[in-house]
Amino acid sequence: MSLNQVKMTSLEKRVASSLSAIFASRMLGLFMVLPVFVIYAEKLDGFTPTLAGLAIGIYGLTQAMFQIPLGMLSDKIGRKPVIIGGLIIFALGSVVAAMADSITGVIIGRALQGAGAIASAVMALAADLTREEHRIKVMASIGMSIGLSFALAMIVGPMLHGLFGVEGIFWLTAILACAGIMVAKFWVPTPVLSRFHRDAEVEINWFRQALADPQLLRLDTGIFILHFILISMFMVLPNILQNELGFSLELHWQLYLPAIFFGVITMVPFIILAEKKRKIKQVLIGAIAVLTVTQLGLPMFSDSLVSIAIMLWLFFSAFNLLEASMPSLVAKMAPAAHKGTAMGAYSTAQFLGVFLGGLTGGTLSEFYGITGVTYFNIVLLIIWAGFAITMKKPQFFTSYLLNVGEVTEKEAQDVIEGLSKVKGVVDVTVIAEDGIAYLKIDKQKVNMDELHQFAAAEA
Repeated sequence: MSLNQVKMTSLEKRVASSLSAIFASRMLGLFMVLPVFVIYAEKLDGFTPTLAGLAIGIYGLTQAMFQIPLGMLSDKIGRKPVIIGGLIIFALGSVVAAMADSITGVIIGRALQGAGAIASAVMALAADLTREEHRIKVMASIGMSIGLSFALAMIVGPMLHGLFGVEGIFWLTAILACAGIMVAKFWVPTPVLSRFHRDAEVEINWFRQALADPQLLRLDTGIFILHFILISMFMVLPNILQNELGFSLELHWQLYLPAIFFGVITMVPFIILAEKKRKIKQVLIGAIAVLTVTQLGLPMFSDSLVSIAIMLWLFFSAFNLLEASMPSLVAKMAPAAHKGTAMGAYSTAQFLGVFLGGLTGGTLSEFYGITGVTYFNIVLLIIWAGFAITMKKPQFFTSYLLNVGEVTEKEAQDVIEGLSKVKGVVDVTVIAEDGIAYLKIDKQKVNMDELHQFAAAEA
């Protein structure tokens, strides 16, 4: 039996599609304003580039503040109430931003959008509703929906701005949130039992260890810098395209569409090289170097639309590659029984990067222009490159969960001893109270038939 032979049930497929739709609708709403907001914000009362950056990025701060507490709250009161409540807050924030005629009003609206932080609760619900052997597939489906929504937002945002303005984008975002509420209420299955899942949720007692681990901290720093650069770059790019090159804002999608499309095509062979040929560290360092080239090239070639298009193609190639491959590195380096906590720290770093990228990018653009933004980004990329170069070579082992049923502590030790002898199993932790074996396996060597001899019989 191979790793993929056990098929997902129709319910598990429904869980994957419905939760992915909720995530995608929310992220689409957050990102659609990114490529157009800086120019729109100039007409708002109280506008400064610094406050515009704060408005763009502040959702990252409130998201970072609330995602873990709301995940913990969902353990107590249920997943769906937290998800629906978070989407209501998100919709309210969108309405506040849509009706605002001042930059302060938009800041408040965007902060409310981030406060509706449902990521942890959604992941926990996915874990409640899926069998252990399919959980990674469902999480991957949700992750793909986020990437697709970002790509779509870059293209649709300028189009919608031309039709309805940014106010219209915020109203559409509120509508999408309401649609998400309907999906959560009527399409997402309700779990018979909700419990804590170490692979999908944050253990507060282990959070400090996740932050202290030098290898995981390298990845946290990397995702922080990646999203810092993304947001800060969009504090200057729309102005370059419209004001310096005369490329109308509602037509910017014509530049983003091919850049993102060819960026995805470009990244595919490198993903294969990273995973199949086990060159993930080299690919990571190469992508950081490409990002550095784009930050050098943007101010250097700001008078050439063709050159900017090439820089954007290179940027999205490297960005998408890093965004897709770094969570895999976290899973490889984190203990299997604490992956949820490692991913929680990683996500927090990502959202803080969004916040500080907007605030710092706006401030630097106000006082130092595009060169101030891009040169600061280059310094961050050099720091990241140093972390990446000194990172330990990752072991290409896959996290795998096995339901071993109710066991005593002594029986758990017996299971550990037995699983440790299975070919391809390199690390085993069995938590008796969970009834789960948390494994690291070598997919190229593991004997799945022998492995599943230790699984509890399904009811």
